[in-house]
Amino acid sequence: MMRVFSTINGQIEQIEKPETGAWLCLSEPSDVELANVSQTTGVDLADLRAPLDDEERSRVDVEDGYTMVIVDIPTVEQRGGRDWYETIPLSIIVTEGLIITVCMQDTPVLHPFMEGTIRGFNTFMKSRFILQILYRNATTYLRYLRIIDRESDKLELKLRHSMQNREIVMLLELSKTLVYFATSLKSNEIVLEKLTSLDRIRQYPDDEDLLGDVITENKQAIEMANIYSGVLANMTDAFASIVSNNVSNVMRIFTIISITLSIPTLIFSMYGMNFQNGMSGMPLTDKPWGFVAIIIISMLISILVTWFLTRSKLFK
Repeated sequence: MMRVFSTINGQIEQIEKPETGAWLCLSEPSDVELANVSQTTGVDLADLRAPLDDEERSRVDVEDGYTMVIVDIPTVEQRGGRDWYETIPLSIIVTEGLIITVCMQDTPVLHPFMEGTIRGFNTFMKSRFILQILYRNATTYLRYLRIIDRESDKLELKLRHSMQNREIVMLLELSKTLVYFATSLKSNEIVLEKLTSLDRIRQYPDDEDLLGDVITENKQAIEMANIYSGVLANMTDAFASIVSNNVSNVMRIFTIISITLSIPTLIFSMYGMNFQNGMSGMPLTDKPWGFVAIIIISMLISILVTWFLTRSKLFK
């Protein structure tokens, strides 16, 4: 989908065709749209296609006639009725007369710019527009990280009461998301460092503070991602130890039950042996109450062994 926006009388309006100072937004673009934009603007078709590969790395490329900035942005994916977070590339291409953004999805990062809710946003100020996108991107990372932190707290409460595979899988998914976030944020940090020394993108005097804010927000997001990732890793290890202890407790109970049941089994097996001439020589076999006595004796021995095993340090 291709949309064109321009600042007219201080307001962001959608226009029909690209013009000088406009913003060309490509979301889930078709091959025809990419070919037309490449022919119109002179941007290499391969560069326009670059952010459509979800494995594309963050970087800054300076070409003849335009500059391309690729950063990773967070996105939400619906799977199994839940929100899962991942990162995708966003390309910002600055030409002499246009600024072009290309993304494989209609990302919420750009929606406030389309709606005109970003203060000081002007499509004619290309360098400021880039910084505003990067600032919005960093704050989106922070917002998603706080949501992930709340989700991990809820999972911790659930895992304290019942450790089912579903909760453990969700915990692993959150850990994987944090690793992706931290990696993408570090790549974006390299892009920001390169932008500070790039002469082609002219910065307005007021943009220095904005660039500092972008770098600060990005570093804060990196720290939060690392902290939350460490917390989730420790939580996973802790619950793995709890699961191991629970298995040990179950095996302890089964072992005690097995030893306890082996005693009457051994006694009854000996009394069930066949002897010649009906003479077994086993105690109490010639008494009418011998059968009941043997049962009571075996039960008493089993109870005694069970009592001993439950208090033994070997099975603590």
